Amino acid sequence: MIFVTVGSQKFQFNRLIKKVDQMVRERVIPGEVFMQTGACDYMPQYCWHQPFLDRKHYMEMVDKCGVIITHGGTGTIVDAVKRKKKAIVVPRIVKYGEHVDDHQLQMLLRFQEMNLIYACKDVDDLPEALKTIRTHQFNTYESTTDAFLASVDDFIRSV
Repeated sequence: MIFVTVGSQKFQFNRLIKKVDQMVRERVIPGEVFMQTGACDYMPQYCWHQPFLDRKHYMEMVDKCGVIITHGGTGTIVDAVKRKKKAIVVPRIVKYGEHVDDHQLQMLLRFQEMNLIYACKDVDDLPEALKTIRTHQFNTYESTTDAFLASVDDFIRSV
């Protein structure tokens, strides 16, 4: 199953939702697709969808999917790579009214440099992205949180 999520921003991301819906209609994407559409005003015709999910249902969808197609939100990306999901990340772009700036583009390039996600800067490249990730081996995400907490704990115990 493919899970598409655009996060909970107040901005639409119709560009992504329309493209995936078109790909399902044209059978470029076979199988089940579920979309979390957020503030989009385009309603998918060929996919199951819901505007927002609570945290429990969102994580169930992440756990259930094989591939996640997402906006460039850091939390969403980290949720996906922590669970070893193949993630295609499409940034929200300010010129399309999808965000206030283009920080998502900068963020996804950093995650791509670490070989954790597939950066798809243009929705028209989604078919190629889906082909590529089938065989691409991504790096495993390694959290530094535990090491940081251990060092804080060691410091506190030494004081």
